[in-house]
Amino acid sequence: MSSAFPEIYLVRHGETEWSASGRHTGRTDIPLTAKGEEAARGLSERLKGLTFQAVWSSPSQRAFDTCRLAGFGERAVKKPDLQEWDYGAYEGVTTKEIIAKHPGWNVFRDGCPGGEQAADVGARADAIIAGIRAVARNALIFSSAHFLRVFAARWVGLPPEGGEHFVLDTASLSVLGYEHDLTEPVVRRWNQK
Repeated sequence: MSSAFPEIYLVRHGETEWSASGRHTGRTDIPLTAKGEEAARGLSERLKGLTFQAVWSSPSQRAFDTCRLAGFGERAVKKPDLQEWDYGAYEGVTTKEIIAKHPGWNVFRDGCPGGEQAADVGARADAIIAGIRAVARNALIFSSAHFLRVFAARWVGLPPEGGEHFVLDTASLSVLGYEHDLTEPVVRRWNQK
């Protein structure tokens, strides 16, 4: 699973009560479920033998606990820019409930009242990408689904709204990297369980 060029491993946090029920969890800081903790521990075996020069985590307990249970908590640096999308008025609300009031709503296109728009999340993703490229070595990032989807879109040069094409399951592992040289960022693997 290695490349001659740096690889960026992305881990979506393990299951929480809200992720299991489809509720948007931006800044609400809720813990992992027992199933989420078990899946986070399972990540350590999947990441075994890999070397990372940078380990960064969202400050949310669901992301950092996933990082810790995967065996990387002591090395991790919490980065505020890795926080999940700020859902504003849609915090704790399901997509189905939002669409019932606002038919056709799409978080990537429409954003959230009182919260962030795709461009806001994209700017945070760009800041993290700049930091990762400055490290220029393998990195491991723990965060949440919508942020990581925007991150992947920005990595390959898509607008932040392009994140709608990258679905992520809880405790999934994805890898970004390069193809022929450092001017060709690519998605190497996506949403592996």
